[in-house]
Amino acid sequence: MLIEVKVPQLPESVSEARLMSWHKKVGEFVKRDENLIDLETDKVVLELPAPQAGVVVEIIEQDGATVTSGQLIAKIDTAAKAGDAAPAAAAAAPVQAAPAAGAAAMPSAAKLAAETGVDLSKVAGSGRDGRVLKEDVQAAAKSAAPSQAGPVLAPASAGAALSATPAAVNVAGILSGRAEQRVPMSRLRQRVAERLVMSQQTNAILTTFNEVNMKPVMDLRAKYKDRFEKEHGIKLGFMGFFVKAVVAALKKYPIVNASVDGNDIVYHGYFDVGVAVGSPRGLVVPVIRNADQLSLAEIEKQIADFGKRAQEGKLTVEELTGGTYTISNGGTFGSMMSTPIINPPQSAILGMHATKERAVVENGQVVVRPMMYLAQSYDHRIIDGREAVLSLVAIKDAIEDPARLLLDL
Repeated sequence: MLIEVKVPQLPESVSEARLMSWHKKVGEFVKRDENLIDLETDKVVLELPAPQAGVVVEIIEQDGATVTSGQLIAKIDTAAKAGDAAPAAAAAAPVQAAPAAGAAAMPSAAKLAAETGVDLSKVAGSGRDGRVLKEDVQAAAKSAAPSQAGPVLAPASAGAALSATPAAVNVAGILSGRAEQRVPMSRLRQRVAERLVMSQQTNAILTTFNEVNMKPVMDLRAKYKDRFEKEHGIKLGFMGFFVKAVVAALKKYPIVNASVDGNDIVYHGYFDVGVAVGSPRGLVVPVIRNADQLSLAEIEKQIADFGKRAQEGKLTVEELTGGTYTISNGGTFGSMMSTPIINPPQSAILGMHATKERAVVENGQVVVRPMMYLAQSYDHRIIDGREAVLSLVAIKDAIEDPARLLLDL
């Protein structure tokens, strides 16, 4: 029985997706619910499981193709044996270049060979009947790269570029001379670019700065981190304190938690705080819903879970949608100061930075304290400087005196 593999219904906010890389080749057996291919959207990567067990007899859309909900991309024969392929698939694969042995090259392999300069007659095919597959050409191009006389770089294949990992860029080759490599943006990177440009074009962005003494929180963490981990099963970090401090500040200055909708200001009676997390595909911002109702341990657990699943590419669209305020921690990478860009339709964002020991004056005495610069960018269309500055001071005060968070002061 021939089963059609179609793109599942994409989330409402996602209009199309891009095929990253097929995990199965034509003629290979696939188990029911085994992942066939990853679909990259502008927010997350979705796995497409096989609807039935069988043999992949035809792949209609190749790596890098842009697809929409319900589009047919492959066919599976539930009655076929491994190694079989549908006649239609074979007929649809005209020989564009052939190796000396007379075996055919798949269209994607021939195209990649033309782009990379690989001689197909010297490539041993690993496909059925000795067909040269795209993977064979990639391997041949990789092995031949060191012997090239000049700094000529082959363009990255769509599948490699879409992985959005550093391996997609041949750094050694680029640095060997006046070379260039063209790598298409991932859908996530395209979406980030669009939103950042939109934010700067539509918001009246201004940034206010302050500095915070991290010693009180660091001392509290050092005192209770072992007991905290034993009791809650999660490490006590610093981000949980900042989420709590942000919520306290937003309660005092609700305009900072609001957003613009046309000529209206929308005040939010909830506190959904986005926390920027790095991933192999780029920066993503999962949202901690109802952060005001969560304990410090619950917040830390969510942050740890977001970080783990961001690395695995398993965050859902729902977890990356919405939010009323965002926290970005550039200090993780050593940033001393920055002006973060607002994540629309939000109206403010907090930028955390590296904690460094500095000489400060306390009670007329010069002392050394672990200090961090804070930056809050805000939309000046609805947030005046007074509320922006005072809300940032409220965050600073809460961090410098963590007891305020417990006493709701």
